[in-house]
Amino acid sequence: MAGFLGEAHLWVKALHILAVIAWMAAFLYLPRLFVYHCRAETGSKQSETFKVMERRLLRGIMNPSMIVAWAAGLALMVNLEAWTDGWFHVKATAVVVLTVLHMMAARWRRDFAADANRHSERFFRVMNEVPALLMVVIVIMAVVRPF
Repeated sequence: MAGFLGEAHLWVKALHILAVIAWMAAFLYLPRLFVYHCRAETGSKQSETFKVMERRLLRGIMNPSMIVAWAAGLALMVNLEAWTDGWFHVKATAVVVLTVLHMMAARWRRDFAADANRHSERFFRVMNEVPALLMVVIVIMAVVRPF
């Protein structure tokens, strides 16, 4: 494979795919935890358990996997010179939106931790679907490369 990665290209690609899987798995679970957390009475044992689960999921899985996905993805982008292709622009935009949503989820987690959630269960049900939609766009752009 051409580019600066040489034969390591496939290993970086595998690392990228694994990181994206972990990121998306956590991303599909965290808003669901928020839905259930909305139902828990503030200060209850259940609410405190959700706080621990949300913190560990975000800090232990979501944040590290996002960082690895970004690092490996940027290396692949440079290696493939993908920034010149239209499909990549759409994919990159969707990844940036996903990253902003990640930051918003981190904020929502901090709000729950401070017993200051301002959003409804319905809001988090909708937010639970957004990462999945972005994932569809990202995968289609990366695999099909329609333009």
